[in-house]
Amino acid sequence: MTTSKNKKSQHRQMLLWTGALVAGAAVGMVHVGWIDSVMEFIASVYTRLFQLLAVPTIVLAVITTLSTLGGQKDSGRIFRTALKYTVLTTVSAAAVGLLLFIIVAPGNLPAELTKGVGDVGESIGVAETSYSEHFLSVVPNNIVRPFLEGNVLSLILIAFAVGMALSRMKRTEGVEAVLKLLFGLQELLFHLIHWLIWTLPLGILAFSAQLASQMTAGVAADSLGKYILVIVGGNCLQFFVVLPLFLLARGLNPVHVLSKMMPAVLMALFTKSSAATLPVTMETSEKRLGVSQRVARFVLPICTTVNMNGCAAFILVTSLFVMQNGGFQLTLPVMLLWLVISVMSAIGNAGVPMGCFFLTLSLMSGIGAPVAIMGIILPVYTIIDMIETAENVWSDSCVAAMTERDIKAKGSDV
Repeated sequence: MTTSKNKKSQHRQMLLWTGALVAGAAVGMVHVGWIDSVMEFIASVYTRLFQLLAVPTIVLAVITTLSTLGGQKDSGRIFRTALKYTVLTTVSAAAVGLLLFIIVAPGNLPAELTKGVGDVGESIGVAETSYSEHFLSVVPNNIVRPFLEGNVLSLILIAFAVGMALSRMKRTEGVEAVLKLLFGLQELLFHLIHWLIWTLPLGILAFSAQLASQMTAGVAADSLGKYILVIVGGNCLQFFVVLPLFLLARGLNPVHVLSKMMPAVLMALFTKSSAATLPVTMETSEKRLGVSQRVARFVLPICTTVNMNGCAAFILVTSLFVMQNGGFQLTLPVMLLWLVISVMSAIGNAGVPMGCFFLTLSLMSGIGAPVAIMGIILPVYTIIDMIETAENVWSDSCVAAMTERDIKAKGSDV
């Protein structure tokens, strides 16, 4: 009953967002001076609100997600093996997206849309420097400065270190107090985000109106078409090529594994939720694929939390697309840095309302990129989300199968 209500609520929400997008486009094309000014003001307000929430959203998501991965002493080998494959598959998904982005090279939207946006070097301090300087620029020497400057990679490095440290510390009274504080702050933040999302149709209306009043439809269609090609093409390559290669490298037949896990993959495609699909994924992996209960019931819940192949690719490609349209200099070192950001953000995605779309929006707001561009991605994101969720569940299945194979090969008694 609850699931049915949630589905209806999500359907109404998407209809409302799409309606706001269409209405905003219509308002923007009218080109009435005072209306354009009002829409620009509202869009600026929402941009500032996203910038306000961007830093705590990313930092708390990464810390709280990683902090829950400790305390698995009796299953340490399984955990390490699963984490290894999770990182490898997530990095590969982001790398495939980056490669396609470079090859396809989506064009820019009209310059009027992104005027006044700063250079990427001003945001993360990496423009026109050597590789060693790139690295040093993101190693913080002051715990406060990255928060004040919005240095995204430094913040994620700090969050990653704190989260991993908390996951390995004994649950003393002091550690439990820190964790309760962090989770409490995250609950407060999610409540604020919920309020923002509730009013988001007004923001979409403003972003869409601002966009429509400044851009040429033909140029936008070509640019967005190539962007969508990169996203969907990258997901398909990861699904049908890269993940099967991982399985083959471990001596597993990808056709056999996919055929056995198809019920879970199809459910993920239509529910757009890895968490909702988890019971089916676990049952299918145990009864159809033959993964042991110990591995399936330990690995799959973790993978549902941190193994986000599709999300990592979406964050990277969308961030590069938005930054490129904002006049940011996308040198190879900068793109590689954002590959790291996308992987770490995807790992910290669990529990964040609106998933990787909101995280990407927060990241772009945090560095002053033109987030209005995200408004026109929203309608097609429903389809993208379906594909990404199916890919995530397929990747979870692959990680479970490879972990099972490795544990058996090492003579475990699982």
